[in-house]
Amino acid sequence: MKQNCSIGSLAQALNVHHRTLRIYDKQGILTPTRKKGGRYYTLNDFDKAKFIQFLTKNLALNLVGVKIILAMVEKKNIGFKNSIDYVNELANAININDEIQKNNIAKTSKRGRKKLK
Repeated sequence: MKQNCSIGSLAQALNVHHRTLRIYDKQGILTPTRKKGGRYYTLNDFDKAKFIQFLTKNLALNLVGVKIILAMVEKKNIGFKNSIDYVNELANAININDEIQKNNIAKTSKRGRKKLK
């Protein structure tokens, strides 16, 4: 991924719909730099987005929970690259192990999708 990329490039790199990134922006959890040509994301934004994906998929947190965890990580000055390991250690300490996380991923991957007949 480039140093600064568009919403489409970031969405593709994360394998999410660009609408997801717009929701994150609207909720104030992933705010891009705005320039004349649109929204641009940095490498730090990419790391933060990967962390948000971990929180929403593996731990099945809603966006309010994500905001709380992001605030904690930022207050403790834990970089977003290290934050997945840090929060994963906390999750394992309270018995949210890999199996539970796999089940969460399976459940959350079906959210918002229409069933085909």
